[in-house]
Formats: sequence, C-alpha cells, structure tokens
Amino acid sequence: MWKEFREFAMKGNVIDLAVGIIIGAAFGKIVNSLVNDVIMPPIGLLLGKVDFSNLYINLSEQSFASLAEATEAGAPIIKYGIFLNNIIDFLIIALVIFLMVKWINRLKREEVAAEPTTKSCLYCKSEIALTASRCPHCTSQLD
Repeated sequence: MWKEFREFAMKGNVIDLAVGIIIGAAFGKIVNSLVNDVIMPPIGLLLGKVDFSNLYINLSEQSFASLAEATEAGAPIIKYGIFLNNIIDFLIIALVIFLMVKWINRLKREEVAAEPTTKSCLYCKSEIALTASRCPHCTSQLD
C-alpha cells in the first residue's frame, strides 16, 4: 500500500497540483492584502470614513461599540463587512485566473497553416509545384 501511495504521490500531475495550491495560497494572501490594505481604505474614505472590516449587524439585544467588543462578548453577529471584502477578493482572483487562462490559451493556439504550394508526384514521390502538369524529375504527365 505504501508503494502504491508513493507512486501516486510522485506522479507529475500530483506534484503540479501541489505546487499550484501552494502558489495559489500565496497569491490569495497577496490579493487579500491588496483588497484590505489598498482598495478598501479609499472606498471607505469616499463613503464617509467607513472601515468595511468593522461593519456588522448585532443580533443580540446588547449594544457594542465595535466588532471586536461584540466578538469578545460572544454576541451573535453578522460580519457583512468581512463578507464584502471576501467577495472583492474572489472577484480579483477570478479575474486574474481568467486573464492567465486566456493568455495561456493564446500561447497554445497553433498558427494557421499556410496553404500548400507543392504536391507529391504520383510516380516518383518528389515534391513538385502545385500547378505543375508534368514532373520535372521523372517527366511523368500529371493531369
């Protein structure tokens, strides 16, 4: 069983998948920082100095001054500000992955094959001009 597992784990696509997951996790951290530290502060400033990560709905009858205070008290809350940040994270990651796949597909596209200008002689198999009516090598009549 150990031998079979090792063979499975060492297959090329499993290693590629592991590398992809590690790079994806690191990329996720970068996007999270981009959203929380770069994108959301100016949006919050434009909307009246709102910090989206602190937006929440208190479901208890007690009132709390901040999200941290409500969380510390164990109050039931809906953290919709963090949810909005996560939606923006997802949209950015989805856009980047879409652009990468589009770029990779463009690289994979084969160039359109040029129309042939030669053909093979039916008798001697030499390459001859497509419009030739007689083979220059064996002088056979082609048409």
